[in-house]
Amino acid sequence: MFKSIRAFSGISVNDIKKAKKFYTETLGLSTESEEMGLGLLLPGGGRLFIYEKKDHKPATYTVLNFVVDNIDKAVDGLTEKGVKFERYEGFPFKQDKKGIARGLKSNMGPDIAWFKDPAGNILSVLQDE
Repeated sequence: MFKSIRAFSGISVNDIKKAKKFYTETLGLSTESEEMGLGLLLPGGGRLFIYEKKDHKPATYTVLNFVVDNIDKAVDGLTEKGVKFERYEGFPFKQDKKGIARGLKSNMGPDIAWFKDPAGNILSVLQDE
């Protein structure tokens, strides 16, 4: 029978130095250097392994979600640091001028805004209550 003692996820990037700078300086997260890449220490005790891949292709879906208490403050703070928020079509509710899809007001999920890391991986900040 399969019995894991711990689990983690991983993503690739095309430049590990740019990724480390973004995740530590822009997002304020801690990292651990590892032999094959970078360990990103996530809020709440999780961990994400980031590795450099020469033929990296960014995922076309959200690879990491950051739950926040106040999405407006989170988006404003990231915008001040130069983060640009993505716009997506086809939602039952539109994103506002900040790029936030307001799902809570319409009882259709969380308030969420998407952005990309330097390698093009899609991340989000979301407020679910």
